Amino acid sequence: MPDYFLISLSNRRNLELCIEYALAGFTNSINGLWTFFDINVGDYVSFLYGARVRNLYRVVKKVAYKNAENLPPWPPITFRSKRTYYFPFRLFLKQEREFNEPMVRPEFSYVAENLLLRGGYRKTHFQADTITFYNVSEMGNAFNGKTKYIEFEAEPFEPKIVFKRENQKIPEKFYFKELILQSLVRRKIQSSVLDDALEFFGVDKSPDEFEVLGEKALPEGYVDIFIKLRHPTGTNKYLLVEVKTGKAQRKDIEQLIGYISEFSNETVGGILIARDFSKSALDNSKILPVRYYFNNLDKSAEYSYEELLRMLTLEVVI
Repeated sequence: MPDYFLISLSNRRNLELCIEYALAGFTNSINGLWTFFDINVGDYVSFLYGARVRNLYRVVKKVAYKNAENLPPWPPITFRSKRTYYFPFRLFLKQEREFNEPMVRPEFSYVAENLLLRGGYRKTHFQADTITFYNVSEMGNAFNGKTKYIEFEAEPFEPKIVFKRENQKIPEKFYFKELILQSLVRRKIQSSVLDDALEFFGVDKSPDEFEVLGEKALPEGYVDIFIKLRHPTGTNKYLLVEVKTGKAQRKDIEQLIGYISEFSNETVGGILIARDFSKSALDNSKILPVRYYFNNLDKSAEYSYEELLRMLTLEVVI
């Protein structure tokens, strides 16, 4: 099942260029890299700008380009921080449907709630759930027009992750951060420890009946990964997942318990994923502790996203 994302645009001109060339670009920042890793070939996307959702596209290719500072179609952007960003990370798209719909439609309620609780965009992309994807697949009209495509005279590269800060060389090499781990865990958790989690919380369902989604906003913050039934009948089952690159402490457990208590009585429990756990973080029946590690990791080496995904191991601690 492909995932569906709304890609947030910073200004109208960039939106127009994205639509004209069926192209999405992400900046030379950790958020840009995270988005590039998070969205796969075969996934579907729409553009989000000015509280409106535009069109439905399928991702057909992903490419990162060297020396992309002056690569068309988007000019570099300078933010209030005085930092200037350009767009080395790119998705090539095939338009499937044409529409221009307001976010206030109930069909977009899952993403709209995230936007409202986060106080606005300030995020590169939002993952929507399966129900939203089904709804947008019937909006507007099937696209029968022609799209302009740009040929780039630039050298492609594969972004790498490093585990020593001195080896970082943006945008070719990024230091390992929590956003990268979140993306990796989101792809791995369903096939590894979700079955154990459902058994731990007494949920008589198969992992295949659930969908694993990205960040979910809550009134007091947000959880890194949100797991729910793909097709609920009568009631739903929610699991909230927090991801920590380092050692989990008691405060991390308390934070996750707070999220569970404020979210919904359909939340069956939480999963805390970390490199290690303090003793005080292992004594709560509402939280399943899961340790992560990368098999045969050499911290002086560099790794592609796919290599780290293959190396990632998730293990229930108790």
